[in-house]
Amino acid sequence: MDLFFRTFLPAAAEAGLAAPIMSRHLPILRQCVAADDATVLVARCTRPDAQVPGNYLLLLTSRRLVVTRQTRLLQRLSLHLNTELRHLNNITWAPDPRLPALELAATAVDGVRERYLLRVGRRQPVAQLDALLNQAFHGGGAAVPPVAESTRSARRTTFSPAVAV
Repeated sequence: MDLFFRTFLPAAAEAGLAAPIMSRHLPILRQCVAADDATVLVARCTRPDAQVPGNYLLLLTSRRLVVTRQTRLLQRLSLHLNTELRHLNNITWAPDPRLPALELAATAVDGVRERYLLRVGRRQPVAQLDALLNQAFHGGGAAVPPVAESTRSARRTTFSPAVAV
């Protein structure tokens, strides 16, 4: 069993994803992620500004961001976004004070601004999602202290990597 699969299963279980959902999305995710890439976060999400409704599954690894889309009517799966983290610019995330969710936004290499509303699982508080994103985009594996309850709603984090072209 490779590193991706060993870290994907616990992350998906922590997000509260059922086995049928994981098994449907896994073939697409496997094509996009290397076997030695560790999973940081798996979350169900929606796109607040999407013109076509659908359910999305976001996979964040130590090197990639992969988002798959499932249509509501026919339940078809497709790859929505597959990019290396170093190709993303202006990455921001902030908790949504109205919902148990966190909004993640990033500009892809083609200049399109992608926005996702990550739903929080029963076992995964918003502060934990914030810490995982902080670790992925700022820490490079360093431990991240939990976010204080009072500063969580007011804080907005931005990350703009320098990309050598």
